Amino acid sequence: KETPEMIYAAIDTNVLVSALLHFNSNPGTVLLSVLKGETIPLVNDEILAEYREVLSRKRLKISAELAESVLTRLAACCLNIADASSEYPEVTDPKDRCFYAVTMSERESEDALLVTGNIRHFPVKPYVVTPAQFVEILQKSRK
Repeated sequence: KETPEMIYAAIDTNVLVSALLHFNSNPGTVLLSVLKGETIPLVNDEILAEYREVLSRKRLKISAELAESVLTRLAACCLNIADASSEYPEVTDPKDRCFYAVTMSERESEDALLVTGNIRHFPVKPYVVTPAQFVEILQKSRK
């Protein structure tokens, strides 16, 4: 059996939070694909810092142990794109630019995706997908 092609994806923080709060969901499937080695998460230091800050918010009630475990696993399997340009004025929220930047940087050599629950925050592009669309792409890549 042929091994499925690796999928490179920047995973917006809202998808990671949703995955940890509702594991049996499309965002949960996105995270599971990372943990199973099917998806390589694209990050930079700004993204890792945002993940850490958001997952530690008390109101989310994500245990420190779970957050640390997931962050450690992500750091171990991610592709850290340190030199991604953040010059994307079409991304209106400055906090979202880092996700778009790593996606665009990786798209220079690979077919990278950006997975977000807030699709309206990004330009309408075929590589900016919702968790549900990502799950469809993942299922097709497994065939």
